[in-house]
Amino acid sequence: MRLVVVSAGLSVPSSTRLLGDRLAAAARAAAGDGSGEDVRVIELRDLAVEIAHTFTNGFAGRALSEAYEAVTRADALIVVSPVFSASYSGLFKSFFDGLSVTDPDALAGKPVLIAATGGTARHSLVLDHALRPLFSYLKAVVVPTGVYAASEDWGAEGLDGRIERAAGQLVALTAPAGRAGTSGAPDGPAVVPGGRATPERDSFEEVVPFEERLAALRPTG
Repeated sequence: MRLVVVSAGLSVPSSTRLLGDRLAAAARAAAGDGSGEDVRVIELRDLAVEIAHTFTNGFAGRALSEAYEAVTRADALIVVSPVFSASYSGLFKSFFDGLSVTDPDALAGKPVLIAATGGTARHSLVLDHALRPLFSYLKAVVVPTGVYAASEDWGAEGLDGRIERAAGQLVALTAPAGRAGTSGAPDGPAVVPGGRATPERDSFEEVVPFEERLAALRPTG
């Protein structure tokens, strides 16, 4: 599994990078790969100048182009941003804005694990009101469990469990079709007692004409 971690941390060391590293390690463990050879970490701090130049001259520099290519070729992404003004950072957003201009379908169908760091637990909703809508718009497949780490979470009970759960879900999304993922949820239709598969039903498959719905509301007699 080719895994790319995108970290928007600004400081050295960075809690944002630390969370990304822990998520990547958990994903490797869930996939049964402890080598780490297929994991690449992209530090947006190092690409800040090239990201800015992309918006002024319309061209991505060499290092930024390589980062975009790595993201496009990845089997899965882990994206981590610090919280600024109750949302993701401008650097984080600018990186993915540039990617969508370069290739609008770069993230289409790609499994993405979203994560964020902040100084207080009050910012934890940033995962669902900012990051999840962004990557849904970019047509990515966002992992159900996002991971937020406030300052008090480091070393506290609960963070490890969230990391392992999210990483397991990410690996399950990259598993070949028909094989059960590490999260324990089997792929494909459910099997009822007797070994017969129950096909999944699309609730939008059968459309009732509007006139028919109105007729059902009219009084009879």
